[in-house]
This record gives sequence, structure tokens and C-alpha cells, in this order.
Amino acid sequence: MALGDPTELGLHSCRIVLEIKQVFSIVVFGSIVNEGYVNRVDEVEEHCIFNRNHNACNYGITVGVLAFLSCLLYLALDAYFPQISSVKDRKKAVLSDIGVSAFWAFLWFVGFCFLTNQWQASKPEDNPLNEGGDAARAAITFSFFSIFTWAGQAFLAYQRFQLGADSALFSQDYMDPSQDSGMPYAPYTNEEDAADAVGTYQQPPPADAFDTETQGYQTQNY
Repeated sequence: MALGDPTELGLHSCRIVLEIKQVFSIVVFGSIVNEGYVNRVDEVEEHCIFNRNHNACNYGITVGVLAFLSCLLYLALDAYFPQISSVKDRKKAVLSDIGVSAFWAFLWFVGFCFLTNQWQASKPEDNPLNEGGDAARAAITFSFFSIFTWAGQAFLAYQRFQLGADSALFSQDYMDPSQDSGMPYAPYTNEEDAADAVGTYQQPPPADAFDTETQGYQTQNY
């Protein structure tokens, strides 16, 4: 979709950005699911690698999965966007892109801070073999990257909204100029009306009409 053509405004500036966000979300929840749970030698039950706090693992998995699904949703909406003829619907779609992207950027920021804090608070005796360390660091790193990808997407969506507003696509409803009630129209007349108008028009009486009225009048000579 061309940025310079306001009628072809899409929800996302580039599908590559969406695919990158998908990869980041997969790395985050995939790392936690695969290697985010460890146990001590004398334990059978596995605990979250982030300070044995299951809330930290659950948060990372939940945000990662939902972010991945959001990317799929907006990929589908991006493909369908050119077929949206309603200006109001296009405006709502772009505004939703701004809001959702900003919201996910905030959630990733919270996730990055939460996972980092819990990873630093983890005790070496809880994981003496240092299992899953790379997975934990990968989840933290890609949570950090996701903040900027989603925030950048919100900014690009805002630029698209501004472009649409400047082109009057989003500021008012499009109306065909021929349907504008404010335009002056020439009075409409058909052939029958024109014929009636000619027929009812009083033509000036012929000159000999006065002769018929004065035939009986005789002039006197003085």
C-alpha cells in the first residue's frame, strides 16, 4: 500500500514489522514454555525459573501468546483494509491500530521490568545446574525489543491517521459532488412542460384584430 495515496491507507506501514513482532512474541513465550520451569535435585515439582514465581512465567506466556494472536488479527485486517469503503470504518480501524499498539507496548514494558526483577532476585540454590538461563535471558531480551516494535507501530499508525486527516478522508464523510445538496442546479423542465408553457403564453393580438372591431365605425368628415 502506498503511503502517498490516502485512499489506500493500511493499518500497518509494513507487514515485515508485524512479522518481526510475531517472531519476538514466539521467542518470549516459547522460551518460557520450553525451559522456563526447573526443579531442585531433591524436588519433583518444577517451579518458574524467575525466582520460583509462577506469576512471572504466566505473565510472559500470556502476553506472548496474546501478542502473537493480535499480530495475526491485524495481518488479516491489513489485507482486508483496501476493501473497506466506509470512511468511518477506515478511521476506526486506524485508531484501533494506534490504541492496541500503544497498549501492547505498555504490557511489554511491564513484562520486561517484571521478568528482569524476578530474574535478578532468583537464588543460585534454586537452580544449581543453571538450567534454562539462556531461555530466561532470551525472554527478557525479546520483551525489551518488543517494547520498541509495538511503540514504533503505534507511531507509524498515528502518522497514517494524520495523513488521512490531512487528505480529508477521516475528517469528514466523503460525498459525491453530484449529490451535494448545496450545489446550485438549473431548473429542470421536460418537453411537455415547455410545450404547455408556450401554449399558455399570451401572444400579442394580430394587427387585423383591431380592424374587425373598427369595421362598423365610420369616420365623420368635418
